[in-house]
Amino acid sequence: MARLFDAYIIADWTAAEGKKLGENSVWIGVAKRDVRFRLYTETHNVATRAEGEALIRTLLADHAKRGDRVLLGFDFSFGYPVGTAARLGLKDTPAWSAVWKFVASNVVDKPDNTNNRYQVAAKMNRLMTDDAWPMWGAPAKQTQRWLTATKPPQGTGDIPEFRATERAVKKGKLQPKSNWQMHGAGAVGGQTLVGIPMVRRLMEHLGPSAAVWPFGTGWRALDTADVEPLSVVVAEVWPSMWPTTVAEGEFKDQSQVRTTAEAFALMDERGELSKAFAPPKGTDDALVAQVQDEEGWILGV
Repeated sequence: MARLFDAYIIADWTAAEGKKLGENSVWIGVAKRDVRFRLYTETHNVATRAEGEALIRTLLADHAKRGDRVLLGFDFSFGYPVGTAARLGLKDTPAWSAVWKFVASNVVDKPDNTNNRYQVAAKMNRLMTDDAWPMWGAPAKQTQRWLTATKPPQGTGDIPEFRATERAVKKGKLQPKSNWQMHGAGAVGGQTLVGIPMVRRLMEHLGPSAAVWPFGTGWRALDTADVEPLSVVVAEVWPSMWPTTVAEGEFKDQSQVRTTAEAFALMDERGELSKAFAPPKGTDDALVAQVQDEEGWILGV
């Protein structure tokens, strides 16, 4: 089977405020082939999300000039648990697109990395429950009526804590975080709020040459005919899924983007990547609709 992609770009995002390099900053890993078709990787570290977004656009433009197809992965959630759009009072369909539009219109993320993610989380809580849940977690100076520092005791009531994809991951040894968690070790909620607007801008920039999986492609196996019209397929990834050995002189985040890019490249080489885009065997139609219309899915789960 022919490879689906020519290059694999993995971005480890951050919600941190202030410019920062090294650990817990923006890392971008690229796996591609040289003139002899040998796979090699390179990593990039930038101090702000704005620099990361600009670098990704540059990398994609360079690959487009060569006629390459690129798999582009980001390590934050592309959707929220089923029912979120309705609880926010959003009427447009599909639900994932309505949520993306809402988040993009509310999040302010400045070039120096300062952002209003905690205020947006509080607004989402106010709209969804008029209480300090389901989103939770904030530094003491950012807490308010609709956002607490720690997980509220009432939990999330009838609002799912996890998406279906996190529940699938939890069947194994890995323990993913809920994207309702905004602060604390491993929290992905902040990255999701600042990440979604960036991906939305990127898709508007790329136009019909790009698609977001599974929202724009359907939750199904993708073959060569599916990706041939595209230059970029964007997917949600979770680098912690892949075994990583930190090489001497590497940061952990740096090694994770390198390892993840290599993992997808090798899957593609073996002809295994196509089926990774498909639902697990036995998935019913209701879950397929839930995933591709609102929640999204982690590639490789």
